[in-house]
Amino acid sequence: MQMTTTAPFISGSHPQPHYTDEQIVDMFLAICCRSDYTYRNYKKAIEGFRHFISFKPLREVSWREIEAYKIGLMKGYCSKTGKPLSLATVAGLIAPLRSLYKWGSDPNIAVFPHNPTSCVRLPKIPVNSKNHYLTKREISRLLEQLKRQGFRDYLIGLTLILLGLRVSELVSIRGNHFYSDPLGSSVWLTVVNGKGGKIREVKVPGVLWELIMRYVGGGTKSSAAAEAECMRTDAPLFPLSTRQIERIIRSAREKSRLEKKVTPHWLRHTNATLALLNGASLQQVQENLGHSHINTTQRYLHTVEQIKKAAPDYVEDSLRDVIQSVLRY
Repeated sequence: MQMTTTAPFISGSHPQPHYTDEQIVDMFLAICCRSDYTYRNYKKAIEGFRHFISFKPLREVSWREIEAYKIGLMKGYCSKTGKPLSLATVAGLIAPLRSLYKWGSDPNIAVFPHNPTSCVRLPKIPVNSKNHYLTKREISRLLEQLKRQGFRDYLIGLTLILLGLRVSELVSIRGNHFYSDPLGSSVWLTVVNGKGGKIREVKVPGVLWELIMRYVGGGTKSSAAAEAECMRTDAPLFPLSTRQIERIIRSAREKSRLEKKVTPHWLRHTNATLALLNGASLQQVQENLGHSHINTTQRYLHTVEQIKKAAPDYVEDSLRDVIQSVLRY
């Protein structure tokens, strides 16, 4: 990496290195983006902003340009379609800029003289995913359609539902990410591409593992042989992109005529909701989903509490005798 030094500099001090914006962005992405998914999204967001400011030097940017960019995205002035972007999308485009400037203005790094994003707030995103889950009947319809599409598609859907993985985590699974516990009584999956580069362990239900072995063995190998082969290979379990997985789920949703706009992430929500409904603790669900903060998991708890018993149910209980007498009349 070539670099020059700024001049003049204070006598007795070392000259400060001067990096191009491209070098700064490359360093930031290499250090702070541990997953390919995050790397790709952060790079796209930063390049979009640089294009908006006509590639003005990043060190000369003030909060005004970033605020104007945020408002432009929300109003549609800066979107490719000319239409306002959702608040969640805007937040996803501004967050990488905040991370870049926070990193670059750190005294130990000091590639930026200040952090212009310190007073820029992300748009407040309403929690609208609390009802993004499928009922047992809807799960059955979706899985039946996935089975008609092929055994691989069925296994993809079932894996998303049973393990609660993000789609980026699903496509990152390698055979040697699976391992048996010391007693050989259960199989676990090491999720290596979690959000923020975090690693976690997820237990694989027995029925899912049997199906994975059938898929790996191609129906021609014993379970023991398929298991041995799977656990020593670095080959991806599902050699597909996230977009391909999304299309598989969308196709199944459309063909099964589900009214809900089901995505792979809906299946993650379904996993959390069903786990809590059937007795899993909040901490167990948090660890399984890889949430950094318990508050994120608690959103599902509110949904579960509403499903289990709402206020009208208690009123009905107290008036059951009255209601029954009216019904008999």
